[in-house]
Amino acid sequence: MVSYTPSSSSKVNQGNGKCITGDCGGTLKCIGGGSPPVGPVEDFYDVSLVDGYNGGLGVKALGGSGDCQYAGCVADLKGNCPTELRVMDSGSTVACKSACSALNAPELSSRHNTQMFKNACPTAYSYAYDDASSACTCTGSDYLIIFCPNGSG
Repeated sequence: MVSYTPSSSSKVNQGNGKCITGDCGGTLKCIGGGSPPVGPVEDFYDVSLVDGYNGGLGVKALGGSGDCQYAGCVADLKGNCPTELRVMDSGSTVACKSACSALNAPELSSRHNTQMFKNACPTAYSYAYDDASSACTCTGSDYLIIFCPNGSG
């Protein structure tokens, strides 16, 4: 489960709240992305694990033309996260950083070092330049965004 706590003076439909991971300064509408690790939905849609994983997320095109495949991650990567990459809260793993993000080492953002993410979530963008299997270019579509598909997260 992705942890989300509404602020005491707001209602969920106002778009305010605080997340343990992926927070956007107390708002649910991120401009420029949340604080890693987070699995954002990006342009030419994909679901990215480049900075890490904090919960299941999927995007499904509804109509449109072009490459309109499902993009996402339904696996729960927190259970197999290496100790040094874990984000902990109250003794529980709430997210898994990528090696690149955890060690602040861009050279680790290669296919080799993110194989755990790619094996578990083949339609998610798992490393820099992972466009061939993960970036979708569907035009003229509406999108269904699914949080925690199949109970993941």
